[in-house]
Amino acid sequence: MAVIRSEPLRDPFEQLMSLAASGRRAALAMPIDVYRTQDGSYHVEADLPGADPDRIDVTVEHGTLSLRAERNAHYGDTDHVVAAERPQGSFSRQLTLGEGVDADHLTATYTDGVLHVTIPASPKVQPRRIEITHGQPVSSTGGKSAAKAKET
Repeated sequence: MAVIRSEPLRDPFEQLMSLAASGRRAALAMPIDVYRTQDGSYHVEADLPGADPDRIDVTVEHGTLSLRAERNAHYGDTDHVVAAERPQGSFSRQLTLGEGVDADHLTATYTDGVLHVTIPASPKVQPRRIEITHGQPVSSTGGKSAAKAKET
């Protein structure tokens, strides 16, 4: 699985100025953790404190997992804002799903401001134990034991 940002390592001020010039609304970066468990499934955790669960979208299309959320200020236009440091607006993140995942059975939960998406491994790629059977040793003389090879 690959993690893709829309414009990684770009100066945030430059990005905002570019968006302002184009008239588009800024999509803020969504901090995530991605890890894989022993059963082969991937887990994505995204910090979205204060986001309305009804305004969070998780979609999969053409092998791409898209996470989108929106967080808006709770103060009105007539309120006198003393400080506004918390990011507001749209947050988004896209991850490219690789081979070996079961994209049809993703699950998502949102608890305590954290979105948790589970991407199960495809049953074809989940690890399984192979039993080893005991058999007769094979020698380099075509299956004859070393003692019988000397006699002939």
